[in-house]
Amino acid sequence: MSGTFVGMPAFPVAAREAVGNKTLRGNLRHATHTIRDKRARAVAELDDWAALREAGKQIKDHTLRHLDRYLVQVEEAVTAAGGTVHWAADADEANEIVARLVEETGGSDIEKRELVKVKSMATQEIALNEALEARGIHAYETDLAELIVQLGKDRPSHILVPAIHRNRGEIRDIFRSEMSEWGRPAPEGLTDTPAELTEAARLHLREKFLRAKVGISGANFVVAETGTLVVVESEGNGRMCLTLPETLISVVGIEKIVPRWQDLEVFLQTLPRSSTAERMNPYTSMWTGTTDEDGPRAFHLVLLDNGRTDTLADEVGRQALRCIRCSACLNVCPVYERAGGHAYGSVYPGPIGAILSPQLRGTGSEIDASLPYASSLCGACYEVCPVAIDIPEVLVHLRERVVQGGPAVRNGNRVVLKPAKGHAAERAAMRAAQWAFTHPGALRTGQRLASRTRRLHPRTLPGPGRAWSGSRDLPTVPAEPFRDWWQRTHGGKGGAK
Repeated sequence: MSGTFVGMPAFPVAAREAVGNKTLRGNLRHATHTIRDKRARAVAELDDWAALREAGKQIKDHTLRHLDRYLVQVEEAVTAAGGTVHWAADADEANEIVARLVEETGGSDIEKRELVKVKSMATQEIALNEALEARGIHAYETDLAELIVQLGKDRPSHILVPAIHRNRGEIRDIFRSEMSEWGRPAPEGLTDTPAELTEAARLHLREKFLRAKVGISGANFVVAETGTLVVVESEGNGRMCLTLPETLISVVGIEKIVPRWQDLEVFLQTLPRSSTAERMNPYTSMWTGTTDEDGPRAFHLVLLDNGRTDTLADEVGRQALRCIRCSACLNVCPVYERAGGHAYGSVYPGPIGAILSPQLRGTGSEIDASLPYASSLCGACYEVCPVAIDIPEVLVHLRERVVQGGPAVRNGNRVVLKPAKGHAAERAAMRAAQWAFTHPGALRTGQRLASRTRRLHPRTLPGPGRAWSGSRDLPTVPAEPFRDWWQRTHGGKGGAK
């Protein structure tokens, strides 16, 4: 399945192994604490942060409610500006479109078989690099962290800092052993100082930038009224990919649209502070179609669905589509800090991945059914989210969906829940509770019976419930149900029924 780390087990198994890796935990603890402390200081500089957060939420919600209209507007604006728009229903269709466009470009054989890429979550989601490699096309990552991951034959473990699980010594070793196989080798005597590592990457990538005829990007935002795409980054590699190649192909999720140019004012303040703790991004690149003698001669926009329409149909879960990929939720999450990104089995790790991946891919697999449980529900992720996604609310909602019905599937014009395998005991318990809560008489009788037999109640649950009660104290049943106490002391006044 596209976007799933092949061979990964469910989160509880993967996390248990990751927690035992002391080096990994040390790298993660140092990095996440550093980033979140800097973010807190950057956000504190703005007196109107709460208003900006609410504005971002409202803009995103409005766009999602009227997405059909704005998608058409994007296509019209991009086409009028000289670009070409392609529609991809899923990963396979998007990969086929991109591969065909690359193969149709001119140039020598080696130029047709190489391209440079801006860091892009959407292309990772659809496993574009792997799909291109199967057709003999080599995609070179140019973001420093993505380059480290690619050279190390690794997987990203963070949205903003994909190589967060690596320390400088490990990066030096990867550069020394792998760079020569991909192009220019690492300098002799390379050390682990940041300046030398960065210079080695710059020299290695320079020849790729100057030779590539095709560049591939994602986009942080797409402005519907003008057809403008926006990429924000910190290194300048993105600008090289967006301006030097003759052909630019941008693969963008349909949720990245904002209606108006002025909407960017909100997100260009909240995104850098929430991600890199900067007041503004060092590089903000914007392009609209094609322009003579400036930038690529051909521009293609691939609008990607890949489960987003089904996610939009879920009134609770759709708020995950507000995400602007800042990664603030990862940096404050106690679960992510200890388990790392690989344990989530998805290109979207951490709290946002725990609610986004199961919706995009369905909860039918063992990995995706486990992700909504990869949280302590502490709420720290919601507090830092710059577009106010209530991640704990969605997690609980998805847990209910896993237990009651499994993945959402389209049936004609409706999205329904497909019967899930497993979880039979939990599903039966939830349905019994639902019945009791909707039958007051039965609930009252059950409460009275529980109070009268409370001395017989065990301190731990039997059977499968032993694992749950083994780490929790079961509450003591009161001698008198609340409703009976209220009836006795207040005469039934006040509405306790």
